[in-house]
Amino acid sequence: MTDAGTSPHDGAKPPRLLPDEIHTAVAPGTALLRLETTGSRQSLLDGAWWPRSRDVERELPPLITALTEYLGPLTRIGLDASAWNGIPTRLVVDDRVVHLDSFPVGDDTVLITRGDNDHFSLMVVPPAADPEAARTAMARAVRADNASQAADILLAELPHPAGPQGGTAG
Repeated sequence: MTDAGTSPHDGAKPPRLLPDEIHTAVAPGTALLRLETTGSRQSLLDGAWWPRSRDVERELPPLITALTEYLGPLTRIGLDASAWNGIPTRLVVDDRVVHLDSFPVGDDTVLITRGDNDHFSLMVVPPAADPEAARTAMARAVRADNASQAADILLAELPHPAGPQGGTAG
């Protein structure tokens, strides 16, 4: 017996985990950021980010500005080298130097450092992600009870191409 929409666990479309205003106002490619709202910081991820592109010098400054408003000055950002185009060693944003570290980790996260040892981990949604799937993945990442790695959330929520990378017609 199946009643569409009666339960998120019966195979029906899962409930939206972000406010409806977000689902209607955000166009594909828009950067979204949500930070965990609890003070416990016990989940694996502190937030999620949906950049418009893989251009570090274009995408990071607005993120840094937004995070600095809520977290205070940032000192370092760690990025997955294989996921970004041309990572410089530092950026100057709002007259502050932010050092960039790059590692070939493939973990779908950006690591933010504030102070000496205060780290925040943000899941990075691929720029070309389907808007509904991206919003669902982001909402799942910021849940206080989240115990999933960023890669696991993205694999579960985002559609995947049938074959290997490449082979797309222009």
